[in-house]
Amino acid sequence: MQIENGKFYFISNEFIKEYGAKYNLMENKETGNKRPCYFCFKDKTNENIIWFVPISKQYKKYKTIYEKKKEKINREPLNFVFGIVKDENAVFLIQNMFPTTPQYIEEKYQVKNNDVTISMPLQKEIIEKAESLLRLEAKNIHIAFSDLINFRKELLDTI
Repeated sequence: MQIENGKFYFISNEFIKEYGAKYNLMENKETGNKRPCYFCFKDKTNENIIWFVPISKQYKKYKTIYEKKKEKINREPLNFVFGIVKDENAVFLIQNMFPTTPQYIEEKYQVKNNDVTISMPLQKEIIEKAESLLRLEAKNIHIAFSDLINFRKELLDTI
C-alpha cells in the first residue's frame, strides 16, 4: 500500500496486540465504525517508518487540558493540535503518536471512496509539532505517552 503524508489510516489489530501494552498505545475500537483513525506522515530519515497521530472528537476535554498545561508551563504545549476534520472540531493527540511500518497499516480512511483530508497549514502544524516532540524525546525530555525512540529502534530491527 502506498502511504501518503497527511492522509488518515487505520492500524491493524495485530500491531496493537504486538506493541500496545508495551508502548501504552490506544486500543482499536470496532463499534460499527473503525476507530481511532490516525493522521500519518513519513519519518524524515527512514521511509519504512510511518508516524501515526491519533485524532479525537473530544475537543472541549483536550482544550481544557491544553489551557491548563499552557498556563502551567507558560508556553504553548506540544501535546495537541486543534483543527477541523470532516467539518468538525478535532484534536490531534501528538502526545499519543507512535511509529509503525507499512505492513501494519490496514487501510486508508475514506468517505464515499474519497480520502479524508485536512488543510495544508494544519498538516504542517501537526508534523512540525510532532517532529519537535521527537527531538525532545531524543534528548530524554519525555512528553509522549510511549517511549518513541526505543519503539522506533525496535521496529527498525524488524525490517
